[in-house]
Amino acid sequence: MKLYPVILSGGSGSRLWPLSREYYPKPLLPLVADKTLLQQTACRLDSLPDIGDAVYVCNEEHRFLVAEQITQLGKTPATIILEPTGRNTAPALTLAALYLVRQDPDAMMVVMPADHVMTEPLQFVAAIAQGSGNAEEGALVTFGIVPESPETGYGYIKRDTQLEGGSAYSVAQFVEKPDKETAEQYINEGDYYWNSGIFLMRADRWLDEISQYHPDILRSCREAMNAGVQDRDFFRINKQKFHQCPSDSIDYAVMEKTKRAVVVPISAGWSDIGAWSALWDICPHDEDGNVIQGDVLVEDTHNAFLVAQHRCLATVGLDNVVVVETADAVLVASMDKAQDVKAIVSRLKGSGREECKVHRQVYRPWGSYEGIDAGSRFQVKRLSVKPGAQLSLQLHHHRAEHWVVVKGTARVTCGEQVFVLHENESTYIPIGETHRLENPGNIPLEVIEIQSGSYLGEDDIIRFEDVYDRVQEK
Repeated sequence: MKLYPVILSGGSGSRLWPLSREYYPKPLLPLVADKTLLQQTACRLDSLPDIGDAVYVCNEEHRFLVAEQITQLGKTPATIILEPTGRNTAPALTLAALYLVRQDPDAMMVVMPADHVMTEPLQFVAAIAQGSGNAEEGALVTFGIVPESPETGYGYIKRDTQLEGGSAYSVAQFVEKPDKETAEQYINEGDYYWNSGIFLMRADRWLDEISQYHPDILRSCREAMNAGVQDRDFFRINKQKFHQCPSDSIDYAVMEKTKRAVVVPISAGWSDIGAWSALWDICPHDEDGNVIQGDVLVEDTHNAFLVAQHRCLATVGLDNVVVVETADAVLVASMDKAQDVKAIVSRLKGSGREECKVHRQVYRPWGSYEGIDAGSRFQVKRLSVKPGAQLSLQLHHHRAEHWVVVKGTARVTCGEQVFVLHENESTYIPIGETHRLENPGNIPLEVIEIQSGSYLGEDDIIRFEDVYDRVQEK
């Protein structure tokens, strides 16, 4: 049986705000290495021979970012399945399994969240080898992390009897996140593992199990896949059919009910980086226990996680704190309360603030833009357009735009005119005029855009042509 990575990239990572945002979430960030968490996950099985191309399942909003990060690795995905709305991990896995059995009826899946860290991936590969025989025989194999401490932020798996001929165990019970006293009891008993949320199973076996325990999920996913379309590397499932799908996790939907659950224990330097404190645990510390990233000055500061992205950050007389500075937000928190950052994100959402959704620099398939200044009836942005890329042919009903080229060469369409601008040259786009910006050169194009008008929201856009197939989205 051929092994296929199935990488689930649907989480938001709100506990790692302000670095993680709704439209640029935790899996897309390089938190512990040069590669992002998604890229590290995509490379985790590279040492295995004859591994199949990976299936990715991600939010539709993240599709171009996911595709670009995979391309940077030189990898070709089997497909990137786009979820129009989040329905938790059980529907996401069902979509991937339905796709794979069409391509390979005997497909074996290694199911991995895209936002976990493993500092010893070869130990994980060895655990896959240990559990592969069980999976081939129809078991649903999960990997239990040998606990290093009585952690209250993870669910646990209790093992039962050891299976013949290997290091796998039948599963006695899945348990919720415990309190401190219960977690200490689990550690002392020695029969409990942290629940990693990583699985090994045949695609057809998962479909059989979800059909038995949650047939409405299978029905909705199958209808959404059957009505879906392949769009380059993306598979667009049918939105209306998928909106009818119940939301449930792999554990709740199947693993806690099935008689086929098997756990393989591993010690692979695993973390789900569920909060700033977890990231502090796995990062290198200085002699005072601090993790420092960026332009940071410390005086009498200990056991702190300190990040400065855009300016000098200085601390004096602090202990056991998290300070994260970004272009538009600063977080200051006690390390002991790191799990509660999610409450701040909820308040930002409730008040309609953009800081929970996007960074000041917003990524697009053609490049990015960054807000520089804004006031009554105007705002200023810096556009960066990748070589060979172009924005859609579009118009705005409520704003005019001035473009000033500060680096590179721009090809501009304005109404019936098409012309080229060089550095230090500019042009004006009137309200209601069709226009397009392109980079025909070999270096990034940098443009200062001054917008003026009665309404400057990003939704004031009508697309007529777009190489990234976004016309249908508006």
